[in-house]
Amino acid sequence: MFWRPAFEVDLGGVLGPLKRGRGSLNILTDERGITWLASNTPDGPGTLALRKLTDGRVEAAAWGDGADRLLSGVPALLGANDDDSAFVAHHDVVARARRENPGLRLGATGVVWDWLVLAVLEQKVTGKEAIRSWAELCRRFGAPAPGPGPERLRVPPTPVALRSLPDWHWHRAGVDIKRRTALLNAARVAHHLERAVELGGLEGRHLLRNVPGIGVWTAAEIAQRAWGDPDAVSFGDYNIPSMVGNAVLGLKLDDAGLAEVLAPYAPQRQRAVRYLEAAGHRRPRFGPRIELRDYRAM
Repeated sequence: MFWRPAFEVDLGGVLGPLKRGRGSLNILTDERGITWLASNTPDGPGTLALRKLTDGRVEAAAWGDGADRLLSGVPALLGANDDDSAFVAHHDVVARARRENPGLRLGATGVVWDWLVLAVLEQKVTGKEAIRSWAELCRRFGAPAPGPGPERLRVPPTPVALRSLPDWHWHRAGVDIKRRTALLNAARVAHHLERAVELGGLEGRHLLRNVPGIGVWTAAEIAQRAWGDPDAVSFGDYNIPSMVGNAVLGLKLDDAGLAEVLAPYAPQRQRAVRYLEAAGHRRPRFGPRIELRDYRAM
């Protein structure tokens, strides 16, 4: 299929929040510039391949039981349903970031489960720890992606697959008991949680938070990827308060300070954060790096 968007598509920018480097076995870009996404869908597993053509069109192909759903979701995935026309920049640095990134859009995968697993794995650990666990679970308990994609492309493990894992497999993947319990709680009601996409916004996030172990931060991370929620700020994040505080005020913030700075942007607070991230703002280094833990050695 070929889709001609009414706006300039930045594939790397809109899909960037889904990627976690080489540990992202469910989404990768090959040497030809084709981006491959392997996903669980309500219709079953599927693989989506995307390539931007020189004339501005996007070429898409899909395989597997979820192929039709993935193809129909391409416009939303690439930000066609996103609208920042009502966004007002209340700080010069945000206004400048917006001008520098006119094509930034918030994409929506339309899927909760895959991004729920990743978000829970990222709770209270370093990125390297989380991605190591994510890659291990996808490689060993996910399924090979349908279609002709790269060999290492994997569909993330299903709720049934995770519920069947004995303790030693969780331990080998470096997943502690708290995150494991949250994932198992979510797996038991996974089919109900997909309704959060339909609800969207605060109501969708509240539905996710009914699962023990899923709090404000995790629900926001899922919402950002599942339905492109423009107001879902990841309060409780290790990096975001400092990044926003340094960019906007030149000082370090806590969650309360972050909420105060972002308050004028409601209901598009997350969009303000994304503009700053897209402009290259990062958390300044105030001290030593967090020490990596290896739960497999405990």
